[in-house]
Amino acid sequence: MELHFEVLLRPESLIALGTLTLLEIILGIDNILFISIISERLPEEQRPKARVIGLALALIFRVALLFMITWLVHFENPLFTLFDIGFSVKDLIMFGGGTFLLVKTISEIHHKMEGDEDEGGLKKAKAHSFMGVIGMIILIDMVFSFDSILTAVGMVDEIIIMIVAVVIAMIIMMVFVNKISKIINTYPSIQMLALSFLILISFVLILDGLHKHIERGYVYFALFFSLLVEILNIKSTRKKKVKAIENE
Repeated sequence: MELHFEVLLRPESLIALGTLTLLEIILGIDNILFISIISERLPEEQRPKARVIGLALALIFRVALLFMITWLVHFENPLFTLFDIGFSVKDLIMFGGGTFLLVKTISEIHHKMEGDEDEGGLKKAKAHSFMGVIGMIILIDMVFSFDSILTAVGMVDEIIIMIVAVVIAMIIMMVFVNKISKIINTYPSIQMLALSFLILISFVLILDGLHKHIERGYVYFALFFSLLVEILNIKSTRKKKVKAIENE
């Protein structure tokens, strides 16, 4: 497969590159949320490394899939029919990945609700191996990468534009992933919001596997709106605490 770099010099290609890069960043939000939350199961010194490795693997999966576009198209051909639904490899990946994400997210919510506290009130960290967490990240990376690349293929024709957009988007996410993770895990309400969003994404993936497509724009709008409300709520609570301290 030949890569024509001169394509990137065209004005229309630059516009397509910018649009696709922005889309890849948006589509990577759910990946960042999962990596941020699941990496909290590791000792603090291992978390940044796990997050960067997770996103690096996502980049590798995406670029590898782009080089297999002609082969990737066959993933949408039905393998078998069940209840009048023709299931392809893509459908099975979406359904299986969504189910896995749903189970892990519900398990994480249960973990947060239980608190895992001992008799002294101290939180007991559940033992998770570094490779075990990376393994879970790899599984979700594969699902999100597949979904992301299929979206990219539908937007532009030149593979070099797709590759550059994916690389730029991933570099940006690698730069900000630790800051995003810190914000998510500093505020319990935002963490629970992120987990709720992952449950929503899980159902979207499962429904995709069952040929019931839901526009992602509605889902991401709901996330950003809820996040904005929560940020305003946090700021309001802070101001009330400051006033209470000043009045004492």
